[in-house]
Amino acid sequence: MTNAVVTHARLLPWAGPEGKPCYLVTDGTGYLSRVADTVESVQLGMAGDLLCHAADMLADRRTTADQLRFVLARMSEALTDVRRIAESRGRRVTAPACLDADDGTDEYGHC
Repeated sequence: MTNAVVTHARLLPWAGPEGKPCYLVTDGTGYLSRVADTVESVQLGMAGDLLCHAADMLADRRTTADQLRFVLARMSEALTDVRRIAESRGRRVTAPACLDADDGTDEYGHC
């Protein structure tokens, strides 16, 4: 058993049974954290490739409605993945050190 300090519950980049969110309670350095990082990277790469493909399809007047529906379904899946990644990363962002102090920030919290 390890003495690692748990710092947060990370929203993982995949869904569990019935589409429910999966979380990993971790210090962010373990094997499953690295797997999640890899999956996020692959998902973001695939979303980028899909955007390029969709742009090509939209520029081609020969693209059929069925083809567009198919790419739209894949884009919906990719956007779901990207949103989950953004949510997860947003939860892991820490405030700048100056925001923890009583001085050093303006009324908007800027350093």
